Amino acid sequence: MSLPDVKSNKPAATAPISTVVQLNVGGHLFCTSLNTLRKHPSSKLAELFSGERKPCADTQGRYFIDRDGSNFGAVLEFLRSERLPSENIQEIHREAVYYNIKPLIKQLEETPPMFGELVGRQQFLSRVPHYRENIEVLVRVARAEAIAVRRSTVMICVLRREEDLSLYEDAINSLDAEKESVVTFGPWKAAVSVRDLLDCVKMDIESQGYKVDIQPHIREKSFLSKSYDFFYEVSFSWW
Repeated sequence: MSLPDVKSNKPAATAPISTVVQLNVGGHLFCTSLNTLRKHPSSKLAELFSGERKPCADTQGRYFIDRDGSNFGAVLEFLRSERLPSENIQEIHREAVYYNIKPLIKQLEETPPMFGELVGRQQFLSRVPHYRENIEVLVRVARAEAIAVRRSTVMICVLRREEDLSLYEDAINSLDAEKESVVTFGPWKAAVSVRDLLDCVKMDIESQGYKVDIQPHIREKSFLSKSYDFFYEVSFSWW
């Protein structure tokens, strides 16, 4: 849609925009009003359609936003009616952050899925030292061992309590040749179990598109050696 042809001494970029606006958001087509897009003055949409700048247009003259439009309909519905979506909460939250629609951001973060993620899980993970770095190392080691195999397995050590640190060296040494690629998590100060930590590891790796399984490391016991229950095997399936 081209800007209206109005007689004015002002530059074309500041000419008024039609009240009805047709949008092409990453190939998804929408039709709405200018008032809806300007509903929250501090948002990126309000800035884009403020009349002070000329938005990009596609070949059909529709205003073009170079952004995945899969969830833009939910954003637009909130601007129209303040109705919150019931699905794809996290994806829509990302769009709300991009467009800086603060009321939508706030209300989405108060929904059970976002509240649990931000206030529960992420607050816990912030107390696990080097958690994000360890996830990256796990994936990198697994990929390095993926040549001509169906599965690659990385050993992790989970230390739940501070006192477990005193046993760490003996526990690692008990693995013998297996200890070279062990990734260690913990300890942490939160009322969260080892199983919860393992669930987080699985969730965050699978969110990257990998398929993983986590099982306790079973080592054959002998009379002279001591086994420790700190170790788990993270298995990546490649096909």
